[in-house]
Amino acid sequence: MSGYFFTGFPGFICQELVKEVLKEENRLKKLFLLVLPTMKNQAITVIQKLEQQYPNISFTLIEGDITQPDLMIKDEDLAILKQEVHFVFHLAAVYDLAVKKEIAYQVNVNGTKQVLDLLKKLTNLKRFIYFSTAYVAGLREGKIYEHELMHSSGFKNHYEHTKYLAEVLVEDEKRVIPTTIIRPGIVKGHSQTGETNKFDGPYFMLNFLDALKFLPFIPHLGKGEAEFNVVPIDYIVKGTCHLAYSEKAEGKTLHLTNPSPISIREAYSIATEILLQKAPKGSIPLSLAKSFLRVPTARKWLKVERQALDYFTWKGSFECPEAKGILSDTNIHCPSFKETADCMVKYYNQHKSDELKHVQIS
Repeated sequence: MSGYFFTGFPGFICQELVKEVLKEENRLKKLFLLVLPTMKNQAITVIQKLEQQYPNISFTLIEGDITQPDLMIKDEDLAILKQEVHFVFHLAAVYDLAVKKEIAYQVNVNGTKQVLDLLKKLTNLKRFIYFSTAYVAGLREGKIYEHELMHSSGFKNHYEHTKYLAEVLVEDEKRVIPTTIIRPGIVKGHSQTGETNKFDGPYFMLNFLDALKFLPFIPHLGKGEAEFNVVPIDYIVKGTCHLAYSEKAEGKTLHLTNPSPISIREAYSIATEILLQKAPKGSIPLSLAKSFLRVPTARKWLKVERQALDYFTWKGSFECPEAKGILSDTNIHCPSFKETADCMVKYYNQHKSDELKHVQIS
C-alpha cells in the first residue's frame, strides 16, 4: 500500500500529475493533498470529480501552508502522514515572473525549507520529487546541463532567483532524503487537446498577437534568436511519474525540457500564422516594446508581463541527456512546438474570453 502527498493542489500541474498517478491504480491506495484554506472549495470540486472516476481510491484534503512549520498541518493529520506517505511531490510555489521579492522568497525558499523539514519526519518515505525549473540557470548562457546548478551569473527575475535558492536547499539534503529534482521547461497545455488552466508563459505571445490583430501587419519583436523551450503538460506528468518510480532517477536532477527547441522568432511566426492567418512582417526593436510595457495600462491591454520580454534575448540552451537516457525505454517523448501549436491556438481561441484563465497583470 502506497501513500502519496502532494503540495500545490489544486494547481494545474499538480492536478494533471494527480490524474496521471491515478492511472496506475495498482500502485496506489491513498492520496493526501495539501491545499491552502482559501483554495479549499475549488479543491473539493476537483476531488468530487476524481472520486467518481476512482471510487476505490482514498482522497484526503489537508489544509495547510508550506510557509509555516509542519506546513500548518493539524497534529492528527501529521501523525497519519508520518506513517502512511511513501512519495512526496512538492509543487507549491509562486510561478509569476513579476512576483515581488519578499513573496517569492517566503513561498519558494522558506516554503521549500519547511517541506524539507517535514520530510525528515516521514518514516516510510521512498522518494521526494521536487519541482524546480530549468530557468534556475538565470543569466547563464551557452549549453546548460542537468548536473549543473551553482553559478553567480544573476537572474532575470525574482521567480528564477528564488527557485534557484530553493533548489540549492533540496540539493543539500539529497544525502539524507531520496530525491529526484525535476526541471521543466516552459509548460504549455496538453499536446492533443490544448487544455490548460492559465494563459501564462507561451500564451503571453498569443495575448500580444490577439490584441494587435487589428493592425495591417504584425511585426517581429527584435531578432528573436533566443531558444523557445516549451513542453506540453502531458509530457511533464508522464515523464515525472516514470522518474518517480525509477531507481535510475534517484539522486538525479533531470531536465524535462524540449530536446528539439525552436527559436522565439520561429515560434512567433508559427503562432501568428495560425492565430491571424498571416505571417509577421518587419520588426520593431525589443527596447521599444519593453518601454511600451513599462506602462501599466499597456501591459493590461496586451495581457503581457514586461518580464516575459527578457527571454527574447537570453542565449542559453538546455541539454537533457540524463532524462532522455532514463526515458529511452518508454514511449514518453516530447513533441515539437510545431506539432502542438494548432491545438494550443484552438484552445486559446475557445477560452480567451474567460478572465479566470488570464494572469492578473499589475
